[in-house]
Amino acid sequence: MTQTIASDQLQQPSLRVHAHDNVRVALRDLSEGMEIDDNGHRLRLSEAVQHKHKFTLHAMQPDELIVMYGVTVGRVVQPIAAGAAITTSNVEHSTANAKPQGHREHWDAPDVSAFTGQTFDGYHRPDDRVGTANHWLVIPLVFCENRNIEVLRQCVEDAIGDDPYRDYKHMARRMLHGDAQAAPAPTPDASLFPNVDGVRFLTHTLGCGGTDDDAQSLCQLLAGYICHPNVAGATVLSLGCQKAQIEMLKEAVAKRDPKGLRPVHYFEQQATNTEPELIRQALGSIFDGLKVANAVERRPAPLSELTIGVECGGSDGFSGLSANPLVGAVIDRLATLGGSGILSEFPELCGVEHELLARCRDDATASRFQQLMEAYQRHAASVGAHFSMNPSPGNIRDGLITDAMKSAGAAKKGGDSPIVDVLDYTEPQVRKGLNLLCSPGNDVESTTALVGSGANLVMFTTGLGTPTGNPITPVLKLASNSELAQRMHDVIDFDAGPIIRGEAEIAELADELLHLCIDTASGRYRTKAMRLSQLDFIPWKRGVSL
Repeated sequence: MTQTIASDQLQQPSLRVHAHDNVRVALRDLSEGMEIDDNGHRLRLSEAVQHKHKFTLHAMQPDELIVMYGVTVGRVVQPIAAGAAITTSNVEHSTANAKPQGHREHWDAPDVSAFTGQTFDGYHRPDDRVGTANHWLVIPLVFCENRNIEVLRQCVEDAIGDDPYRDYKHMARRMLHGDAQAAPAPTPDASLFPNVDGVRFLTHTLGCGGTDDDAQSLCQLLAGYICHPNVAGATVLSLGCQKAQIEMLKEAVAKRDPKGLRPVHYFEQQATNTEPELIRQALGSIFDGLKVANAVERRPAPLSELTIGVECGGSDGFSGLSANPLVGAVIDRLATLGGSGILSEFPELCGVEHELLARCRDDATASRFQQLMEAYQRHAASVGAHFSMNPSPGNIRDGLITDAMKSAGAAKKGGDSPIVDVLDYTEPQVRKGLNLLCSPGNDVESTTALVGSGANLVMFTTGLGTPTGNPITPVLKLASNSELAQRMHDVIDFDAGPIIRGEAEIAELADELLHLCIDTASGRYRTKAMRLSQLDFIPWKRGVSL
């Protein structure tokens, strides 16, 4: 599935991605009447076509199939002239639902000789896993404790001077009082805990009022964060009467940390005399935890200890041509080096299931993927939804007309390496190589899930710009086009636009991007999401509210 596009193709005004495609992608705005060369055939556009959108290579009638990336991505519902744009009015979601003919026996692993023996500087944990960051975690078991979590956050940030919004607060004081009256923004005292990347305070809306499965799922997710290699330990607040009980979380933690190597402190408000006493005890736990975390220093670790989750959000018509295959090329390199990748967002794998099934390492892995996909689709259907509803208005405006088209490009993030395991939501990654993870298409819910399953680094592609990150794992943002990279430079870490302009090959940029991943994992590069304190955490509520 990894795609190679020659530079001379990309310098053209449009591109046919796969030899079997019956549409081309406009690489810039194209005018009506413009002549397009399609492998020696001259095609005159019957209407203007916006850049990133697709146009037909011949006249098409209802029920004909639209093919892109070599797979079915839609079905014609209204006649389309040759050289006309496909839209939501003339095309609807459709997939081939082809079944694989056995498992693929071979894949072309990339040359990784330039990375052989390279290491990153990580935090080695007692369970032998390695983190790319070092955090103390403060979490609520139920939404009733969110206020207390916020009180703790403000107290800790004030005490250690680590307020991520201090510059904005200084801006507000200047606006209200003028420069002369505005007190300077305090700066954090880095000498207190030099080996700690920060205390992370999570909040959520779950823990009570849902099903028992909701409570179990939340505890499994929180356990994934508590036992994450980027976390030194955690402080947990409970109300006492909620469905998500402390014992449930302790059991979930014990499954991931059977030897009890991770320090976790639990506090229950209904068993405490007063709120000030609860806050005092929790603060003591946090400050003691910071001392524990600070005792761990970065040391070299092999690249096989990297697990990179891949995500996309705010996708555009270029995402599947530049940023997504670029990320896939990095995952292929990492898998060859003995590391791991996690590809999620099951609604955005709709239409390419047969290709992914063929890449599964054995029948059991393929069967699990098929079962989870079918179960997800049945659940969606039970509430009147379908994967075809996945593309957002922004996706559609930028040329992603159907879910299958979006999926064909989104799946490129998984590269071409064999699939070694398929995980349900909250399950931990245990096998090295490419894993599939059942998660929703929602960007933050899916990123939250990737980290909960063990990703210690995330690569996030976007064509429209998405200001999101994660509390404990660095998130690198890749722009599919240079215009976005320049306009939202404070959000974007890497520009894949040169691929679209024909100025760089995917293989060349993949090596550069992997070096950036190593620098990020080593703490030498701080992602834009971390600089902006984009610390988003949203659990996936799979059940119904009671």
